[in-house]
Amino acid sequence: MSPLVALDPPDGLFLEALGASHLFGGEARMLDGLVTRLARAGVTARAALADTAGAAHALARFGSAPTHVTPPHAHADALAPLPVAALRIPPAEAAGLARLGIATIADLLALPRASVGRRVGLSLLKQLDQALGRVGEPLGFLPHPETRAATLRLAEPVAHAEALHALIDRLVPLMCQKLAQEGLGARRLDLLFQRLDGSIAAVRAGTAAPSREVAHLSRLLHLLVEGVDPGFGVEAATLACPLAAPLPPEQQGADAAPDLAQTVDRLTARLGAGAVFRLAPRAAAFPEASVARAAPLAAVGGGWPAQLPRPTRLVEPPERVDAIAMLPDRPPAVFVWRGRRHRIRAADGPERMHGEWWRNAADEGRVRDYFLVEDDEGARFWLFRRGDGEDPTTGDFSWHLHGLFGG
Repeated sequence: MSPLVALDPPDGLFLEALGASHLFGGEARMLDGLVTRLARAGVTARAALADTAGAAHALARFGSAPTHVTPPHAHADALAPLPVAALRIPPAEAAGLARLGIATIADLLALPRASVGRRVGLSLLKQLDQALGRVGEPLGFLPHPETRAATLRLAEPVAHAEALHALIDRLVPLMCQKLAQEGLGARRLDLLFQRLDGSIAAVRAGTAAPSREVAHLSRLLHLLVEGVDPGFGVEAATLACPLAAPLPPEQQGADAAPDLAQTVDRLTARLGAGAVFRLAPRAAAFPEASVARAAPLAAVGGGWPAQLPRPTRLVEPPERVDAIAMLPDRPPAVFVWRGRRHRIRAADGPERMHGEWWRNAADEGRVRDYFLVEDDEGARFWLFRRGDGEDPTTGDFSWHLHGLFGG
């Protein structure tokens, strides 16, 4: 996390990184790691490190590589091959310079400074000087949010588990008092134990809903602190709340509804953040993609149309069956699944589903015809045929079992 962050419109950020690169294995590895993590999150990014904001902007947006590290005092050489548009000038001004034969910053640097000022104005020279570090460029850094934290320093270091639990019991009320004064509830808590050797042991607790209940937050931290290694001893402990949300006072009584959020928090603390979720309907063409994971307390809505019955259990992936049916739109008269023959006595369908051609070009033209069928023993199945039964380009007309009703 950078201590100083400024906006670089329309889609950039300036980050102060002085003295931080050694934590990531050097400047180049720091930039590569930053771009890689953003790519994993679905964000395409470029990054550059330089002594001036103007040079960093130019190299990040116009450099030949996704990441670039400029050695100190080497701005002129790094900027020279870049187009003059890298100096943050309007496109019309860059086009005008190109008509004069000034396509790159090297072309601009080769001209007498006085003639450049007379012909294209002093604003271009200012941008050039800022990029080269000849004049300063003040940045409007975003205000740093105040950190909510409570710290206890010990007269003597402690190394046993009971003492760590006792620190939690002292820190949590202090934090909850701070949160109550601001009308907030904790969404994330970081508990940091400073060891004698200078290292830090940390645990993080998250909440499904804002909370400042001492007993609940203490219980979460007690669960997480069991795996903390105090080393040769802990000399200080800090409880920080980096993420909070508004939490107005509530009237509590005997008839109050149980707090599901607390149950979710305890399960998450024991099982891990990814193990607790709920299923939510998702708009999708085919049933296997119509369910998605959602946060445990997220509001979900929608779902399958009520007039279209759906099986209680999907077979994933759908299993191919041998079926006898008349084309193009008749249900199977009989099908064989897992070596067992099922004779159909009743059926409903077809219900046609089309592939998501707007998301995947390979889905264009794909068709499934679904049938709800019941065999002569009363078992009900959800079958589909690939293709519309007439055009082979819509599917190979094979049959598959996709769901079971009632078991």
